[in-house]
Amino acid sequence: MTENSSKNRDDLFRFLDGLGIFHSTKDHAPVFTVAESVSLRDEIPGGHTKNLFVKDKKDNFFLLTVEENATVDLKTVHTLIGAASKVSFGKPEKLLEYLGVIPGSVTAFGAINDTGKNVTFILDAELMEHDVVNCHPLSNDATTSIASSDLLRFMEATGHTPLVLKVTG
Repeated sequence: MTENSSKNRDDLFRFLDGLGIFHSTKDHAPVFTVAESVSLRDEIPGGHTKNLFVKDKKDNFFLLTVEENATVDLKTVHTLIGAASKVSFGKPEKLLEYLGVIPGSVTAFGAINDTGKNVTFILDAELMEHDVVNCHPLSNDATTSIASSDLLRFMEATGHTPLVLKVTG
């Protein structure tokens, strides 16, 4: 996926609507970190996410979507997610190429842009216990709320089968 052909927020919403998936979105000032987004908690109920775009030494890419305050041990998570080696953060260029987003806007909704199936999506089991999950809609100036079961349905509709695993400590 190249920058010019990446789907945007409106494309995402049309895709969700086409699947009959209810979603609601709250616009806000751009947020780049979990710490910056804390002020939104009172306005937006549900599980809030943190996303880690990582790769192993064989250039297998993974997106770990976990609850915002969760801790992921990057030294051991490879044993849980099926990586060939310990993982490190993926480069911003690959993030843009595969998921159509830039750092600060990383989201499970990036699956809509991963038409080459280059990324394995991991959803943390504790996050998925929430009835509603909140993710950026491909940009960090809004938060989109979706039922956790519908997030799985969205992923499947993009051709991805996310792994729901306990990857947090």
